[in-house]
Amino acid sequence: MDMQMEFIRKLPTPQEIKNQYPVTLEMKKLKQARDEEIRDIFAGRSDKFLLIIGPCSADNEDAVLDYMHRLRKVQDQVADKIFIIPRVYTNKPRTIGKGYKGMLHQPDPLGEEDMLAGIIAIRHMHKRVVEETGFTCAEEMLYPQNHRYLSDLLSYVAVGARSVENQEHRLVASGAGIPVGMKNPTGGDLTVMMNSITAAQASQKFIYRGWEVKTPGNDFAHAILRGYVDENGKAYPNYHYETLEKVYNLYQERNLEHPAVIVDTNHSNSGKRYEEQIRIAKDVLHSRNCNDNIKNLVKGLMIESYLVDGCQKPEDGVYGKSITDPCLGWEKTEKLILELAEML
Repeated sequence: MDMQMEFIRKLPTPQEIKNQYPVTLEMKKLKQARDEEIRDIFAGRSDKFLLIIGPCSADNEDAVLDYMHRLRKVQDQVADKIFIIPRVYTNKPRTIGKGYKGMLHQPDPLGEEDMLAGIIAIRHMHKRVVEETGFTCAEEMLYPQNHRYLSDLLSYVAVGARSVENQEHRLVASGAGIPVGMKNPTGGDLTVMMNSITAAQASQKFIYRGWEVKTPGNDFAHAILRGYVDENGKAYPNYHYETLEKVYNLYQERNLEHPAVIVDTNHSNSGKRYEEQIRIAKDVLHSRNCNDNIKNLVKGLMIESYLVDGCQKPEDGVYGKSITDPCLGWEKTEKLILELAEML
């Protein structure tokens, strides 16, 4: 039996979409400058602290842009210490394959899935963020084949806990051209995470979008610690001092470029208790202040925040409130960023 798929329609290639919705020369220069500054942070040439922050899922363009404009004002206040990369996540992994999969699938969270409209919608939103706020953003590389639809707009991508063991994700990360964070898997095995970084930093040859391609390797592939769950589904954190020391030692055992960790303050680190992100963020900074090796290793935090505290069902319709994982609201977010800047 042949594959049981209905081929609905052929979608435009990434280059066709880029030609139809192009970036300006000014946007290209902005991305180039931000990419260089981010590389300097990962390479240790800058002591600024990275903050990868924003909604769990970018579900509503107006609310996302509202958030980004507010974030821009805070970035300007802390620019001497903190470099913000906003989260604009438009692809969401679903553990059992059901539920809202992000704007790529559903431009309207209450509407039908429409991949073509989704591709256009996510590019339009990312372009608006760059044009209106000067931010180039972070995304999750959930579908490696789709990365090039946004590759000229992004400054950071993460490979999620469910994807980090997948060979295609590792190989595409090796040629992404921007820093790629490799999360520890949901089961918490740090060796799996380190193996993924090793693969992403190496030159690779593979098939990508109908081409045989070769990559140079990505020296800025690095670790993201997001906590883990045991065989019974109970969440455990891995942001503590002892784990950071362990990851530092794992890096020392391998000949990897630019050892780095980003700590994800939500997910299993917080047990999805979103307000715990405030305490966890400060705890990580305390660990950095206690140990120079950890200070040099931990380059930043990943925080989930939006306009309104918590989360909701898509049909509830509260403007700026997450429809996936619970997030910090804006008032708590702004206060936290300013407090972190004081601690650095």
